[in-house]
Order: sequence, then C-alpha cells, then structure tokens
Amino acid sequence: MTIFLIRHGRTLANEQHLYCGSTDLPLSRAGREALASHPSIDVGAAHFITSGMRRCNETLAILFGDVPYEVVRDFRESYEMLKDEPAYQAWLSRDPEINPPPGGESGEQMTRRVLAAYKALESRKENTVIVTHGGVIAAIMASLFPEEGKNRYQWQPKPGEGYAITGGAYSTIP
Repeated sequence: MTIFLIRHGRTLANEQHLYCGSTDLPLSRAGREALASHPSIDVGAAHFITSGMRRCNETLAILFGDVPYEVVRDFRESYEMLKDEPAYQAWLSRDPEINPPPGGESGEQMTRRVLAAYKALESRKENTVIVTHGGVIAAIMASLFPEEGKNRYQWQPKPGEGYAITGGAYSTIP
C-alpha cells in the first residue's frame, strides 16, 4: 500500500507569496495550465481524498479526472489570509510552531490534528491519494521522517508535487 501526498496546484495567493490557509481559493490560470501539462502519476487502484478546499478538488480533477473522492477536513491548513494584519505580523515574529496565528492553530496543534487523520489511513489496505496543502504535507513528512533532519519548510513540496510513502520509505512526486 502506498499513500500519495500531493500539494494542490498554484493559486493567485501562491503566486503572490501569500498564506491563504483556510481561504477557499480556486487554482489560478497558470496553476491549471501547469497541472494539465504535469506528467501523469501512476497510483494504480486508489482511494482519493482531498481537504475539501476548492483548489484541492480542482487539482484532483485535473490530475486524475472525474474520480469519486472523500473529503477529510482534518487535512486542511488553519489560517486565513492575514498578510497585512498587525496581529499576524506579530505572530510571525514569535515561534509559529508553539504560538497559534490569530484565529488559527499553532504548528504543534495542526500537526497533531493532521497526524491523527493520517494514522487513521494507515490501516487501509489500498493505495490512497491525498490532495492537500503544503503545510499539511510538510507536517506529515517531518513527523514520519525525523532522521532526515529537515524542518517543516524544507519538506513543503512545490504546487502539484509531493511524496509517495510506502512502508517506511518515500519517493518524490515531480
């Protein structure tokens, strides 16, 4: 059994280097075009999951067609677009792993939530594709592969990319 973690395609917020978290943004035109020209990903017979956010659902449809999928809200990120908010700027200057952003969760809280949802999938006997967010993927990878010595931000894949996890090993998905 393999679990595929795929980051959604680019949005306008990604292109402007903004955090969008729980804001339900669509893919940008460039994001849709990049995914459409993306190499196919062979996942075999698989169960599909998204965070339920529009950008994840659109990514799934572009990469895999009109397949049935399950929404698991625990695979969402937790903050709104806050770039210009003074409280958000103050949060960035503190340790975001411990301190939650305004109206959101700390990195530790988000990681616990995401890992609980991930662990629930490990008992399945089928390949599973999760189209989700960069922070979610990074939290999972940093927790599963601590021996790599990478922090959460080093694990975050580019839009449309991710990881395939089989047993105790992983490979990248270009």
